[in-house]
Amino acid sequence: MPPLERLRLLLDAQQVKLGVHIRKMNSPGSPVYRHGENIWPAAGILVASFAGTALIHFYVGAAILAVGCWWWLAKVQPRIRDGVFERASHWALQSEEHFDALWAKGVLTLHAELPDGRKFAAARRDDWRAFARLVYRETKGNAA
Repeated sequence: MPPLERLRLLLDAQQVKLGVHIRKMNSPGSPVYRHGENIWPAAGILVASFAGTALIHFYVGAAILAVGCWWWLAKVQPRIRDGVFERASHWALQSEEHFDALWAKGVLTLHAELPDGRKFAAARRDDWRAFARLVYRETKGNAA
């Protein structure tokens, strides 16, 4: 069985968890970065704050900025984080070349807890193929 297919089976059975470094993947140059979801909401908040300050009063602009920052942190950032994770994991699992490229950059991590309670993790310096083989071998009776 190809290593990536084995890893997909383990992920589908929730025996392995995939971790994505969101900040690295949500940066220009990343294959899953979207300018619009990062720039336009922040620009809208700043323009509205400047307009409120210039047209009405400083306190109105400050209030718009405070509410905008709360909205950004409470509503927009979690949606961006989830979207980046979904796009990055989908892109990584498309092919071994994609997975290897992201793994070499230190963007991906793998975590597993075996049925006997042992916990394992693999990061950039580890071999993800060996990790997938180990977890598959240890959990093959429980694999979906």
